[in-house]
Amino acid sequence: MSRQTEYQALRDRHVPKGPSHATPAFIKEARGAVMIDLDGRELIDFAGGIGVMNVGHSHPKVVAAIQDQAAKFTHTCFHVAMYEPYVDLAARLNELSPGDFHKKTMFANSGAEAVENAVKVARHATGRPAVIALEGSFHGRTLLTMTLTSKVKPYKLGFGPFAPEVYRMPNAYCYRCPFGLRYPSCDVACADYLEEFFIGNVAPEQTAAVIVEPIQGEGGFVTPPPEYFAKLQAICKKYGIVLVIDEVQTAMGRTGKLFAIEHWGIAPDVVTTAKSLAGGLPLSAVTGRAELMDGPHVGGLGGTFGGNPVACSAALAVLEVLLGEGFLARAEALGAEMWRRFEALQRRFEIIGDVRGKGPMLAIELVRDRVKKTPASAETKKLVKLCYEKGLVLIACGNHGNVIRTLMPLVITDEQLDRGFAILESALQELPPAR
Repeated sequence: MSRQTEYQALRDRHVPKGPSHATPAFIKEARGAVMIDLDGRELIDFAGGIGVMNVGHSHPKVVAAIQDQAAKFTHTCFHVAMYEPYVDLAARLNELSPGDFHKKTMFANSGAEAVENAVKVARHATGRPAVIALEGSFHGRTLLTMTLTSKVKPYKLGFGPFAPEVYRMPNAYCYRCPFGLRYPSCDVACADYLEEFFIGNVAPEQTAAVIVEPIQGEGGFVTPPPEYFAKLQAICKKYGIVLVIDEVQTAMGRTGKLFAIEHWGIAPDVVTTAKSLAGGLPLSAVTGRAELMDGPHVGGLGGTFGGNPVACSAALAVLEVLLGEGFLARAEALGAEMWRRFEALQRRFEIIGDVRGKGPMLAIELVRDRVKKTPASAETKKLVKLCYEKGLVLIACGNHGNVIRTLMPLVITDEQLDRGFAILESALQELPPAR
């Protein structure tokens, strides 16, 4: 019996079926953009632990920072005895996040916790209860963030009742416009619709926050047009609504910029980060305008493990890597090369209906018919399986599970990228042709 098979049996016996896995792999070692399973099989990683490993698996600077801090102490609880890495990292994020105004940052453990705290801050600041999210959004799995999340199965099925005062409006899904329009003649009606949304859904006077991902992660890498966020922000400002940008999956160089919202040229009131922030350790951040962040009373924000010193030290090392010479430029170049390759594949394979994203955070949407845009869900599932069998780890997303997204470590080598795309092309050739 192989070690893989042995541990699959142990997993089935001891771990509930609820936690899913995109592949059957058990990993014993990972470096850069390559993972090695228990049987010694090498896998090229185009998933990056769902966007967590932007600086690569086991980056030497991150590993050294973890080891150094762990040798000093691993926990005191910031609410009991404070420490330098928490304050140093907060100062760094305040400096680097978009917006030429005074900011403050608090830390939690996960993206969901960051979103929860961002909503708490917005509600406290405005005295209002309502939060508006978008169709296709994903914000976490806690009660509130599960409510904010759009997709029912698997994230919400059987877990209700849900949190009150959450409302959902259409997203900026240009490939499948919910308004039946086309960009740019649409004049970005999806953003202007917020004014109409206030009439029949929730009044602006009751709305604390609008929360949006710059590029929707689980929703299918839906990427708004250039004018979208400026319009949305103008409406929020008009009514005193806090604009929260959820950068849990999109920040830390994922799109070729430190924060994805930089592509749209706005500075949000509050931004949440997690995933790649600490290079694989559990850490999330809420960074926002100082007057908003200072609103909650002493003891109103926090948690026992939030801003763990080892995780904060890792995050400081991650930022050093990301801001090092050439890293973000390399990420931008990687994105341009990937876009070129995806467009070439789209010309060859009718099943690829759309290519979208920013920088190296790209996706292809698979359809059975380019005119009807019928989601090729089964084919996408088969494609992921074929790629895994050939040595490439991919993950799907989207409401219909028909979108392939790229979240590979940004340190991937040219040779690894070539091998990964060769596997993807080979797998696409084995799919039935689009009808």
